[in-house]
Amino acid sequence: MPELPEVETVRQGLRTWVTGRRIETVEVRHPRAIRRHAPGASHFAAMLAGRTVLDVRRRGKYLWLPLDSGDAVLGHLGMSGQLLMQPPGTPDEPHLRVRFVFADGGPELRFVDQRTFGGLTVSEGGAELPAEIAHIARDPMDPEFSDADFVAALRRRRTEVKRALLDQTLISGVGNIYADEALWRARLHGARPTDALTRPAALRLLGHVRDVLAAATKQGGTSFDALYVNVNGESGYFDRSLSAYGREGLPCHRCGTPIRREAFMNRSSFSCPRCQPRPRIPARG
Repeated sequence: MPELPEVETVRQGLRTWVTGRRIETVEVRHPRAIRRHAPGASHFAAMLAGRTVLDVRRRGKYLWLPLDSGDAVLGHLGMSGQLLMQPPGTPDEPHLRVRFVFADGGPELRFVDQRTFGGLTVSEGGAELPAEIAHIARDPMDPEFSDADFVAALRRRRTEVKRALLDQTLISGVGNIYADEALWRARLHGARPTDALTRPAALRLLGHVRDVLAAATKQGGTSFDALYVNVNGESGYFDRSLSAYGREGLPCHRCGTPIRREAFMNRSSFSCPRCQPRPRIPARG
């Protein structure tokens, strides 16, 4: 599933292409793509026709397009969602779900989603921040993110540090890949109890989270298959810079010890047995 760097890459591209443009028509090709918009496809299209896109914003892994009506188009890419800019007349993608046509006759915005886990909705009055995502925490790239508040909240938790990094109500945008990369840089095992972290250790970890996210965003995110692409259909290449995730059996870039893979929440965690020893004291709670 796309994490912050992938979604931010899409946001940056969309902002360049759609800001200031007026939507002429919206075509919903598959109802599942707007399943969170309860009034249905006709209402979805009617609320957007004639509206001008003011900006493209992000909270964690969610995107929203504020409109001049005060509403917003809210979207989540899910496992395979793509927001693509295509010249009018370009053949439809096999999994095209929603098409936005603009009044200026320029490139269309297309929501393509093979697995249909992603989706779009109209958030009424949500131009500043859609109510549907107000519970999601700020991410560490947000200028208003508070390092001190995060560290204090992290150390109050009685859980494992990796579980905490994946908690979108504590810190948003971090998923499995970048959690493993940040923990590798911090030399911490994901099972380390959060309430056992010192404040300096928590701040170092946060610094590594921020560095990993920034580096991945600069490289367009991480692409392991053709499903994640930016608005121009191009893949990211941060996978070439990974130090832990997906490197089972390969030598650690620091010490040469083979990277291990461990089961974690129906997924996998990757770490170095030598640089990131398992904690002796399990997390409580």
